[in-house]
Amino acid sequence: MRVFISADIEGVANTALWDHCRKGEYGYVDAAKEMSLEVAAACRAAFDAGADYVRVKDAHGSGTNIFPEMLPRGVELTRSWCGSPWSMVYGVDEKDAEGKPFDAIMYVGYHSAAGREGNRMSHTETKSTIYVKLNGVKCSEFMLYSLAAASAGVPSVMLSGDQMLCDDYRDLHPRLITCPVKRGYGGVTTCLQPEDAHDAIYAAARKALSQELGPSALCEIPKHFELEICYKEQVDATRNSFFPGFRKIDDNTILLSTDRLWDVMTAFTWVL
Repeated sequence: MRVFISADIEGVANTALWDHCRKGEYGYVDAAKEMSLEVAAACRAAFDAGADYVRVKDAHGSGTNIFPEMLPRGVELTRSWCGSPWSMVYGVDEKDAEGKPFDAIMYVGYHSAAGREGNRMSHTETKSTIYVKLNGVKCSEFMLYSLAAASAGVPSVMLSGDQMLCDDYRDLHPRLITCPVKRGYGGVTTCLQPEDAHDAIYAAARKALSQELGPSALCEIPKHFELEICYKEQVDATRNSFFPGFRKIDDNTILLSTDRLWDVMTAFTWVL
């Protein structure tokens, strides 16, 4: 079994302020260590569930947050960015020597979408938007990149992060097991104790990878996409409305209509 893990930081158990998520700021080192330990728990669960290959994408900020020495031996870690629209799940579309895709993907440390109150640091790619909607639903990074993974034939089976994110998307994928490690309201964050979070992630990941995988675990990908982005500043809407396929629908909002998920993924790379 080949397992892919994508990791962010705003949804790990101990982050409560933006400072915790920025290199060089107060609390960042502790947050990066927690991110590493939560990913390590998911990796251990994957190996214990029978995985013979595990790859991790560090998908926050610079892409260099995870301490490699804190991960189990045998894990491959992808760091930094190349600019590909696969972005937070870069590499998930790769096949093995026999042409088979990854068997599953799991997400650690993910957070609620822009405009949702479930996390003090809720956002979608950038802090410059009021909301990002995909087919009328406030779109998180998890929503987009789990659809991207499904387009590559890889089912999403485990999601850890804040409670609202888990509640919002628990029905998006047939085999998705959710593992909330924190909850938020306004500016308040209530977190699990780190060791409890690690145990919960291990258990959720082990359960997720013990399910029947394959085609029946894949979600249905929409045939058409309406990507609506509302910016805090009208100048951002004006500028980005010139990106191919977009049109401005009000002072702060642009819209892309397309039948291709790839167009949405590419737009995320450039206008967010």
